[in-house]
Amino acid sequence: MKEQYREQYRKFGLNVVYYRKAMRVTQLQLAEMLDIERSHISAIELGNVGVSMDLIFKMCEVFGIKPRELFDFRD
Repeated sequence: MKEQYREQYRKFGLNVVYYRKAMRVTQLQLAEMLDIERSHISAIELGNVGVSMDLIFKMCEVFGIKPRELFDFRD
């Protein structure tokens, strides 16, 4: 991950947290829905890792949202 994009990764992670909590599921439950490890969800939410397009599309299916909503970075 390029340091210049760290803030965007952080904001993306906050959006994942927002939609996960709106669904009232734990990181473990979301990880199971997405077929990934809980530690990967944690790293995404903290903005420490990038996310593949496949995973973004799967998240959107689980959250019932459009991809652009995960990238709507509000202050």
